[in-house]
Amino acid sequence: QKENYEKEIELQNYKVDHLSQEISHLQKLFREENNMNDSIREEVTRVRSENMIIPDLKQQISELQRQKADLQNNIKVQAEEMEGKIERISNQLHHDLKEEGTQRKTLEVQKKKYKMENEELVAKVQQVEAVNVHLKKQHEVENEMKNKMMQEASRLSMENTDFEEQLDMKDRQIKKLQDQIKALTKTIEKANEVQVPAVPKEYVGMLEYALEDEAKLIQSLILDLKPRGVVVNMIPGLPAHLLFMCVRYTDYLNEADRLKSLINASINGIKEVIKGHVDDFELLSFWLSNTFHFLNCLKQYSGEEEFMKHNTPQQNKNCLKNFDLSEYRQVLSDLAIRIYHQFITVMENLIQPMIVPGMLEYESLQGISGVKPTGFRKRSSSIDDTDLYTITSILQQLSYFYSTMCQHGMDPELIKQAVKQLFFLIGAVTLNSLFLRKDMCSCRKGMQIRCNISFLEEWLKDKNLQSSTAKETLEALSQAAWLLQVNKVTDEDAKEISERCTCISTVQIVKILNSYTPIDDFEKRVAPSFVRKVQSKLSTREDAPQLMVDSKYLFQVTFPFSPSPHALEGIQIPSSLKLGFLTRL
Repeated sequence: QKENYEKEIELQNYKVDHLSQEISHLQKLFREENNMNDSIREEVTRVRSENMIIPDLKQQISELQRQKADLQNNIKVQAEEMEGKIERISNQLHHDLKEEGTQRKTLEVQKKKYKMENEELVAKVQQVEAVNVHLKKQHEVENEMKNKMMQEASRLSMENTDFEEQLDMKDRQIKKLQDQIKALTKTIEKANEVQVPAVPKEYVGMLEYALEDEAKLIQSLILDLKPRGVVVNMIPGLPAHLLFMCVRYTDYLNEADRLKSLINASINGIKEVIKGHVDDFELLSFWLSNTFHFLNCLKQYSGEEEFMKHNTPQQNKNCLKNFDLSEYRQVLSDLAIRIYHQFITVMENLIQPMIVPGMLEYESLQGISGVKPTGFRKRSSSIDDTDLYTITSILQQLSYFYSTMCQHGMDPELIKQAVKQLFFLIGAVTLNSLFLRKDMCSCRKGMQIRCNISFLEEWLKDKNLQSSTAKETLEALSQAAWLLQVNKVTDEDAKEISERCTCISTVQIVKILNSYTPIDDFEKRVAPSFVRKVQSKLSTREDAPQLMVDSKYLFQVTFPFSPSPHALEGIQIPSSLKLGFLTRL
């Protein structure tokens, strides 16, 4: 029995070992099954998340299919249009070929005609050569006659010299007698206590000058005349009025050559002064004003009905009697345009260095610091400019231009055109700089620009220039400043931007939005999706593709007729002009 128990015990031990191994194997399988269940759960979770995306993908697929259908329709329409265009072009080409054939036939006919005419001309040339030989013989005879006439002319010129000496003596005697008459007249007036009027009624608004004094007149009144020192207490455009009074005198004498010489000398003198002082702002302003007044005088006293209706009865009596100077008016108008363009160029060169520092870089608003956005450094080239120029500098320069033009008696309409051109330059240069500098594209900088624009508008109001339309030239810059300040997040914001920004193009709007750079943590960059929304709302616009504004663009200048209220009879010559050789008539 003991042996049987031992065998059973061994058998039981063996079974226990075998069961232990089975348990270990089952535990291992159980762990693997758990791991498998975890993997299955993860896979189920992932599949569920993907199933949630499937409706969006289906929607996108349907949208793409719709777009594909639209594109196919557009391609079909364009193909039909192209077929129509090709058919029209082919018809046009056939028509052109027919016309070309017709023209070729016409040219062949003309060629034959010209050949016949050429043969006739050769025959005529031969005849002319024969006549020329005959004329040469006559010319030799005429030369002999001319020599005799020159000898006679030299004899007569010697006699004329004697007569001129006698005339000079007579003139001196006459002048001496006139001085005596004047002295006697003054004595009689004092005795009778007769009050002499300030402006004698006998003056007719002319200036008499000797023919040989024409060069001296141009030298004193144009070439040597300096704007400073002679404009105080003078009527607007006094040199122009004095020149016209001399023109009236030559018209009164009815001497065409003398009149032509005086006007041409005056125009050439003005050209010479301008050519020698192309960068002198005051001198250009002075002669632009006087050229304009001289042009107005030629219109006002031309005798034409459209100009005479603005005159007083006395002014209409002073109209030109013998000559039509309308051709010279066109020449003077062209000269005035040339001076105006140079005048604008000089002003632009003076004010342009101030624009970017004064309008963009200088911080004039309290509470807006000069902190630069992250990742940007202040450019070294603009540090000194910012310290030198402010918006006040720009306003002071504009005031200097304005006061100088007023001092020189420039017509108000011409001043308005010049100011409009300067305001356009300020807006264009500021806007172009904004496009090129991301560090200037922020909400606070938009506030700064808007503040500076208000300073410029206040300056216009102070100078009574609201009707010059200069304010409108700043509208694009004003809209850009507004764009920097407005919210740029929702669909409503995109709609408002597309409706408000009418003076800046789609390219410029997108550039500003993409360049927008927050200064602090309270601001955020513009999301690309928002920029695309704005682009889609502006897609129907037909804008210019270029980004930069042409700052060199010039508005067309016009010279409106502005009759002078000053009577020619009352104009006196200041002694400072050194025109003692002129005589008031």
